[in-house]
Amino acid sequence: MTATGSSTEWDSIVVGGRVAGASTALLLVRAGLRVLVVDRGRRGSDTVSTHALMRGGVLQLRRWGLLDRVVASGAPAVRRATFHYGAESLAVSLKPYAGVDALYAPRRTVLDAILVDAAEEAGARFRFGTAVEDLARDTTGRVVGAVLRDHGGATWTDHARLVVGADGRASAVAARVAAPTIAAGANAGAYAYGYWPAADLDGYHWYYGDALSAGVIPTNDGLACVFVGGPPDVLAKAAGDRGPAAAHHRLLERLDGGLADLTAAPPYGAVRFFRGMPARLRRPYGRGWALVGDAGCWVDPLSTHGITDALRDAELLAEAVVAGSGSEDDAGSGLTGYQTRRDCLALPMQPIVDRLASHEWDLGEARRLLRGLSSVMADEVEAIRGFDAAPSRIA
Repeated sequence: MTATGSSTEWDSIVVGGRVAGASTALLLVRAGLRVLVVDRGRRGSDTVSTHALMRGGVLQLRRWGLLDRVVASGAPAVRRATFHYGAESLAVSLKPYAGVDALYAPRRTVLDAILVDAAEEAGARFRFGTAVEDLARDTTGRVVGAVLRDHGGATWTDHARLVVGADGRASAVAARVAAPTIAAGANAGAYAYGYWPAADLDGYHWYYGDALSAGVIPTNDGLACVFVGGPPDVLAKAAGDRGPAAAHHRLLERLDGGLADLTAAPPYGAVRFFRGMPARLRRPYGRGWALVGDAGCWVDPLSTHGITDALRDAELLAEAVVAGSGSEDDAGSGLTGYQTRRDCLALPMQPIVDRLASHEWDLGEARRLLRGLSSVMADEVEAIRGFDAAPSRIA
């Protein structure tokens, strides 16, 4: 759509107000940019999540001054992860490093709100209940804003030097700019998950075996998110005509009797299905637009790395935008560098998670894959530590 006018001018319009979008907005407004965030959803609504923050994600929140808010929310500190390979268990204690001595897994109603509040406090403007009808373009085809629509049906156009798609794996922004896929996986798991009381849980628990995976993740309010995953046809067969709760119980019982005992009581809320999709890495920028979070980099939920990915890429993008804020040229503005830095961190993880998502491994291969994943995450932490070593205009 060719732009014909605008009600407001912004430096950036961010589409999507959850982790990726709110984080990007926070960093941009801290650098002095004028930012509008629009999200079609309701403020404070929940969303599908594994909740677990890896060390890199906790490090990001600490650096931004927000970790204390996560701790104050009551999200329990996690200092041990136990890996269950069939009948064998391996407990790993978290060693303090890079200023991080515990991991956390806040509910998304908590984490998203923390990031939105911080961005608003810094000066970002949020419009919930607002969808992107189209992208506005100038006569050369460059994106110069967004056509917006509220729940009442009113539409208007706001202009911006950059429109950021932070609107998830089914990103409308990515679709409208035809963002090319530069790497893709072949496998996707399906998952059933719910919440159960587990106040005394001693950390993260990860289970592998019998072509299934599972996790028990302590979160807010004395609850744990308990998920079970496998090939989509396996979950569909286990559900039959009885739905997600039946599949969840049957598959946990098949994988580990103790897990079935943990979830024998009624869940807190409904048990839900989530079907994944193969990993996809999109080109994350073009003329007047950029992508961040799942919109640009999607991996299977079995990685439990999506939130950490989003926080990492928000800072990479914000650094690039701020560095090039005086330039109209995308390459000159540093967005090419954003892709290079993101890809260096994202690409090594994709084949590992893609293989895990297949659920076609034996326990020996699962161990090797998880060791590889741990190594990639360690490299990521070193890269995030390096963010502090360079001059920054967004701190």
